Amino acid sequence: MYQINFKDPIHIYFIGIGGISMSGLAEILLSEGFRISGSDRTKSPLTCRLEEQGAVIYYGQCEENLSSEIDLVVYTSAIKPDNPEMIATNKLNLPSLTRAQLLGQMMKNYKTPIAVSGTHGKTTTTSMISQILLENDNDPTLSIGGIYKPIGGNIRVGSSDCFVTEACEYTNSFLSFYPKISIILNIEEDHLDFFKDIEDIRNSFHEFARLLPPDGTLIINGDICHCEELTADLPCKVITYGSTPGSDYYPKDITYDASGCPSFHLMRRNGKEESFSLHVPGEHNVYNAIAAIALADLLGISDAVTAKALLHYGGTDRRFEFKGKVNGFTIIDDYAHHPTEIRATLHAAANYPHHTLWCVFQPHTYTRTKTFLTDFAKALSLSDEIVLTDIYAAREKDTLGISSQTLQAEIEKLGHRCYYFSSFEETETFLLKNCTKDDLLITMGAGDVVKIGENLLQK
Repeated sequence: MYQINFKDPIHIYFIGIGGISMSGLAEILLSEGFRISGSDRTKSPLTCRLEEQGAVIYYGQCEENLSSEIDLVVYTSAIKPDNPEMIATNKLNLPSLTRAQLLGQMMKNYKTPIAVSGTHGKTTTTSMISQILLENDNDPTLSIGGIYKPIGGNIRVGSSDCFVTEACEYTNSFLSFYPKISIILNIEEDHLDFFKDIEDIRNSFHEFARLLPPDGTLIINGDICHCEELTADLPCKVITYGSTPGSDYYPKDITYDASGCPSFHLMRRNGKEESFSLHVPGEHNVYNAIAAIALADLLGISDAVTAKALLHYGGTDRRFEFKGKVNGFTIIDDYAHHPTEIRATLHAAANYPHHTLWCVFQPHTYTRTKTFLTDFAKALSLSDEIVLTDIYAAREKDTLGISSQTLQAEIEKLGHRCYYFSSFEETETFLLKNCTKDDLLITMGAGDVVKIGENLLQK
């Protein structure tokens, strides 16, 4: 594998530089004096930000974008061998690394690299940790999988030895990392276009945990099924958190304010107790916060700083994000695209002021929709009214004979009314006609469903 000498900056080309993670890595390298170029399909705020910092970006991917003056090519798992720029990379015999391999090498340059993993909650927990570190003046370098307004994007370049990043299990990319501290938030079935089954996924997370050195630390959700199987052979320190006194950290007396934001009393195995309040809704965020608190304790950050930071934390883009009001009803946007995430979001919404709860759901990928068809139907039925858009294909092609109408039929089998529209325009017209004062409308999914709420606010 090609090894980067970070003391000798080179010219790196990113295929798909506009991705949330790729753009972040490019920005860090720009700050270190590297020459950066790359390509993406279309211009975006992330690519514009990189161009402002000196990156050269081509819109559209073709062989002519690459030349022998490039020292290294970086690509993601979404880039296939028949991609014209991958073909050019091979023709020119240019060294290449995956995004995960590059990130792993970058982690080696920090004394305290922290990796946040899990099927759900990575972006929120990474952002909570970021808020705590920033308010404690740790001056960290941050790589977040979403836009976090306090840092003006998804990346922050700090001057300390602390580096925090999300660690995604898809295609086993996080097995290329070199963390000193790792967090495992949860483990569930997902990405079954790559993994065989839940045991395959558990094995991947186990291997991720085994990357930690003997002087490292794993913070893990003790509620994960057979958690001890994941930790028994680890040479590092293990800290657990969860819902019961069997964990090193667990909450008591969870209450909610008028906006559905929780407060809780934190119990620690060492006997130290403290109360915390959050400015984001939902019980799931209690556990995201406890994982962040456990890390803060490990780093020696006081409860006073941690509590203040968590109260200041207002969420990231597309995580129960308030978008605005139109015709007297409220619009929230959320990234949930897995049944567990949908349930968490809709349970959070139950504590949020509303008359009728509307959920506009855009399924994400044919594989996920087919795998979790019944679970999606049950989870979405927690809302009062359900509206479906077409499936967002992402990296897939329609080869499974699955559609949003299939999901609609599954929901209706449960005795729940469900609407489907083939275009955003039809969806928006229907919502404007049927949503009334004090209703709560959540646009939900990992695709471009956010546009529906944004379009409604312009009408």
